[in-house]
Amino acid sequence: MAYPNTLIFVDFASTDPEAAAEFYAAVFGWDVEGRPAGVFHRIVPGQNFQVDDGSQGPTGNLHMGIYNVANARPHPDSEGADPRTLATDGRTARAWVLVSDDDSIDRILDEATSRGAELLWRDHFWAEFNGFNAAFTDPWGNVFVLWVKGGDDPQIPEGWSRE
Repeated sequence: MAYPNTLIFVDFASTDPEAAAEFYAAVFGWDVEGRPAGVFHRIVPGQNFQVDDGSQGPTGNLHMGIYNVANARPHPDSEGADPRTLATDGRTARAWVLVSDDDSIDRILDEATSRGAELLWRDHFWAEFNGFNAAFTDPWGNVFVLWVKGGDDPQIPEGWSRE
């Protein structure tokens, strides 16, 4: 293979794509477009990935989607296929979100939980990847890990867990 297969899109399951669109817009500040509304929504975080000096590079941030579990599109059958429910048992994929310098883990967690998200953890530092993190499950069972880079000399606050 001369060039690797490339991840281009990630979808989040929902029983109510309109409500999920409002949730992600409020919690993360993302633009969300109905394509068409209620069936599939495209999440457009905006701007580009940052490079080492903090400026924006040439590569746009990854777009994501919200699909309706009742009829996940695309599918060759216009009625879709089973299962038509959210996964409720066991682990699911996790989406990792790098928190913007002008936002905070605390604000995101407060907004998410006020809108029905379940807090999984907060106030944790992972030394292997030098980052402060927290996580929540949205009202549809999708898991989000929030990440803030530790920098050159991370100061882990007293009382935080670490590994």
